[in-house]
Amino acid sequence: MYAKWCPHCVPATVEPLQNLAKRLGIPCVLYDIDTTDVKKADELVEKYGDWTADYLVPQVFVEAEDGEIRHVLTGRPEGLLYTRIAVENLLKSEIFTGR
Repeated sequence: MYAKWCPHCVPATVEPLQNLAKRLGIPCVLYDIDTTDVKKADELVEKYGDWTADYLVPQVFVEAEDGEIRHVLTGRPEGLLYTRIAVENLLKSEIFTGR
């Protein structure tokens, strides 16, 4: 989930994840919380993510081949630098590298 106006989302999280998905040949599905996508976003966050009525964005989920959905990232309220570091760490993690 993301919001176009949020610098933690665009470009800090969305662009690196889109590039990774393209490189890996996997889909990158984006749910904009300021559109009709909000219902799907709310469902995912409530079931798998960091849920509060005014939850933080971005939140990133990975769906495995067996259909299991796993929450892997929430934007960091401490500041944009912390979100960028969290995204970098996620991209280097075993989830995407297999190591």
